[in-house]
Amino acid sequence: MRRGTHVALTIIFALFGFMLAMQFRSRPEVTGPLQYQRSEELAILLKRTEEERDKLREEVSVLRDQLADTKSVEDQVRGLQEELAKTMILAGMTEVRGPGISLILSDSTAPSQVGQDPNLFVVHDKDLLEVVNEVFAAGAEAVSVNGQRIVATTEITCAGNVIMINGVRQAPPFKILAIGDPATLEGGLKMRGGLIDNLTFWKLEVKLNTEEDITIPAYAGPLSFKYAKPVKKEAK
Repeated sequence: MRRGTHVALTIIFALFGFMLAMQFRSRPEVTGPLQYQRSEELAILLKRTEEERDKLREEVSVLRDQLADTKSVEDQVRGLQEELAKTMILAGMTEVRGPGISLILSDSTAPSQVGQDPNLFVVHDKDLLEVVNEVFAAGAEAVSVNGQRIVATTEITCAGNVIMINGVRQAPPFKILAIGDPATLEGGLKMRGGLIDNLTFWKLEVKLNTEEDITIPAYAGPLSFKYAKPVKKEAK
């Protein structure tokens, strides 16, 4: 190989080596800005993700509050429904069932003595009123007489040979049903010198039984108030 050719090849390899060296030296200058740009993009993406996360947390919190409010409203509605059911029972506007007593009251079948007033030995309206008042006093929660629910506006009055209850004519035998604690109701009627003793003194027929399950119908009469009006409470 000629000396000139050898020198030329040496120069070419030297230049090639120099170019490679320059390339490797310049790579950090190229990759540096790219890495910085990538880190900046990741930081922006992270910030957006955190913002979306915080927004979702707020939405979850709002939904939880709404759910709590909904449950609160449901509890209030349930409470109102329970109060309405109690009020309906107290007002006699719904059929009810439960334990209690049954009492059948009939006119006396014993022959009257000469000079005795026969009216003393038949059931009168005051007898029914006394029975009703006695069982209510003993804790009865619902009472009926011959299927007529006794409510605050019920009238029990004598009309000739019949007795009017809720405007409906009734005749003996009279069946009184009362829901409550059977033992207490029975005890209130059977106490010594009490109502049962007084009724049997006049030879009226009384059949009293405790019951495990009886049904009392709802009040079916009219409900109208001409003078009584509800009082509106003013907000304080």
